[in-house]
Amino acid sequence: MILLAVNLRAAITGTSPLIGNVRQALALSGTEVSVLATLPVLCLGAFAWIAPRLARRFGTQAALCAALWVLALGAAVRAVPWPTALFAGTVLAGAGIAVGNVLLPAIVKDHFGRRIGLFTGLTMTLMAVSGALAAGAAVPLAAATGWQAALAGWAVPAVLAAAVWGLLAAPGADGRHRRTPPPVPRTTGGSLLRCPLAWWVSAFLGLVSLMFYTLVAWLPQIMRASGYTPAQAGLMMSLMLTVGIPLGFVVPLAAARMRGQRLLVVAVTAAQLLSLAGLLLAPALGWAWVCLLGTATGSAFPLAMTLLGLRADGPQVAADLSGMAQTIGYLLAGLGPLALGVLHDVTDGWRAPLAVLIALVVPEAIAGLLAAGPGHVRPGGREDHPAKHTAARAEGRLVRL
Repeated sequence: MILLAVNLRAAITGTSPLIGNVRQALALSGTEVSVLATLPVLCLGAFAWIAPRLARRFGTQAALCAALWVLALGAAVRAVPWPTALFAGTVLAGAGIAVGNVLLPAIVKDHFGRRIGLFTGLTMTLMAVSGALAAGAAVPLAAATGWQAALAGWAVPAVLAAAVWGLLAAPGADGRHRRTPPPVPRTTGGSLLRCPLAWWVSAFLGLVSLMFYTLVAWLPQIMRASGYTPAQAGLMMSLMLTVGIPLGFVVPLAAARMRGQRLLVVAVTAAQLLSLAGLLLAPALGWAWVCLLGTATGSAFPLAMTLLGLRADGPQVAADLSGMAQTIGYLLAGLGPLALGVLHDVTDGWRAPLAVLIALVVPEAIAGLLAAGPGHVRPGGREDHPAKHTAARAEGRLVRL
């Protein structure tokens, strides 16, 4: 699981710092560069829906093994000095990461069902740290070995992880290490589409992802427009990401210990609202607002990912819910930076885009509050609430008496 987690961000974040090198070497247009920057996030949404089907058809371990091989192939192919290979490799890498993203909550639910908070926090922290390290190492690696080797290098950890998951996918390998769990009811994506709770979880993850990837794309430009130097704007971006690393571990732990997570939703969305309003109305306090914004975004995504496990009533349901939520979430996240970039060009400033982000906090809070109440997503559109089980048990005891 550790090997899987460290492969789910590095191949993406390790590419962004090298876009200038790649553009110069391959003579890419501005439009091609924009597509290249948006493509990985769109792939995370476009391929997320197939992950539960692969897991149901071939088994979770085999699906993850195949996904990691696809990721390794994509990382290698995009290093070929040809624009078509660059885009094809990016799609392959995005597809592999998408499947891994979706099945990770199912792995946690299946193997560590009683410690969802701990192991979700561990994986979120590993993803954040590996992503930050990959971004920081990209330019030195390119200077030492060239941009092609720097891009292809991320195939190495993917191959290592694929080899280990291949061993787990061997027949009988899983059963030698732990007791086989009881069979999980078969679900379909359609059944979850009829479940309101599944839609609220998906909407919350989608809006959280949109907020995060939009800020990652445009925060430096927003701060430069507010009077900060390029170096300061870059440091602010780094601060926002760094502040969120420890929260990726702490928030899932706290969420798993709570019967409902609505208090966390309120705290996260309130911090988002205050920090975004501060950037709009008092940019002179930019460092303070960015630090608070890092606290909010660094808490929101781990909270949304934890809800995938907490609201699911079994590993297959977790995989289905994760597939539905991440398909919606990453497609929204991919469109967010593009839409706000167009709005910036139309209005010739960042006040209107910031106002839109502030307005989006309201539906994010509503979706989060509805997703964070106690209960489970059930196949066929039903929702399983603990209170109903308590009443049923009490009625059963009365009948027996």
